[in-house]
Amino acid sequence: MIGTRGRVTGAIGPGLIGEVLLSVRGGTEAFYAYPVNPEENIPSGTQILVVDFEPPRTVYVQRWQPLSP
Repeated sequence: MIGTRGRVTGAIGPGLIGEVLLSVRGGTEAFYAYPVNPEENIPSGTQILVVDFEPPRTVYVQRWQPLSP
């Protein structure tokens, strides 16, 4: 799970349990999501990167930062 990219489907932020969709086992699954930085807000539609995973369905995420050319 760590290192997987996904998309926010339910806003993530302080005091909120967000939701993200991730590609897993050949399909797409929803996971509960928290921001790595507890003060950050991540709106729906934002691409994210999973940086930590707590089984069975909780991930900690940060905004996806594409590499600059």
